[in-house]
Amino acid sequence: MLVLDERLWVKQMKKIGVLTSGGDAPGMNAALRAVVLTACQYGIEVIGFRHGFNGIFQRDFQILTTADVRQIAHIGGTILKSARCKRLPEPGGPQQAAEILHELCIEALLVIGGDGSFRGCVALSQHYRGQLVGLPGTIDNDLDGTDLTIGFATALETALEAIDKIRDTADAFERTFLVEVMGRHTGYLALSAGIAGSAEQIICPEYGEVVDVADIAADIRSYQQQHGACSYIIVLAETMYPAGAATLAQELSVQSGTECRAVVLGHLQRGGSPVGSDRILATKLGAYSVEQLVAGHAHMMMAGEQAGQAVLFPLRLTGAQHKKADPFLLAWQDRILQQH
Repeated sequence: MLVLDERLWVKQMKKIGVLTSGGDAPGMNAALRAVVLTACQYGIEVIGFRHGFNGIFQRDFQILTTADVRQIAHIGGTILKSARCKRLPEPGGPQQAAEILHELCIEALLVIGGDGSFRGCVALSQHYRGQLVGLPGTIDNDLDGTDLTIGFATALETALEAIDKIRDTADAFERTFLVEVMGRHTGYLALSAGIAGSAEQIICPEYGEVVDVADIAADIRSYQQQHGACSYIIVLAETMYPAGAATLAQELSVQSGTECRAVVLGHLQRGGSPVGSDRILATKLGAYSVEQLVAGHAHMMMAGEQAGQAVLFPLRLTGAQHKKADPFLLAWQDRILQQH
């Protein structure tokens, strides 16, 4: 077997591993399908590890055949299951995982997940002789190197459907509703759902780290003075208010003089059948990642999409948080708010 940069030479690759890690995202199954079908074209066996990186430590895996994946693209969640792995960050964890992969003759490992999963890949790379490739699977859309992540579009549709329904009841009772969506470090989901759902106000990290309750209450009062008794929707990115959305809603009720209710969408946003765009993105990136492995270009890279083109981006840089929500929409929403 030839050696390239102390890695297994990919042109003679016979066996690869794949796992889904961290928070599940709609479209992960479509990515698995593309990985297996593409690998089959090259005569490569695919080993699927269950429950994320835990499957490596526990030697909990299965051979994935084309029959296993042909009809899974429309299914939410992940057939391999997912989980956080406590053992990988522990001292000796990456080395132990690498030894098991070597023992199983896994020549490359594809990891479908988010920033935490990719940090696990970086740690593993210090000991693993095979190739490591990431596929961006997270509803937060917070990874650098790709315009969109697998699962974001579906989560947006789920959040938007909820906001539209909340608007109906908000109109009926002329109430203020606070809708919390996921997104820890970036306001991609909050901004997109808020804009699409015609929210009166959006609270996300790009507008600042501190939530001014008095200022928001004043905006609500001003809006209702201008438009009369009416609904008012606020979309809030999670973790923006440490005391929680319910507490913020209570404080807004007191300070604005209008009834405010909180709705936390939570894990609802991760479920459901992936929309077409997520299935297409997942298929594209799954197939591209395997082809780049075969070509010998993909070690410690993430397969992403930029301006409609499949690209490779260094895994180590995906969590740099340089990617920001659309500055035009942020500025436009802020200007509209000032008109209240």
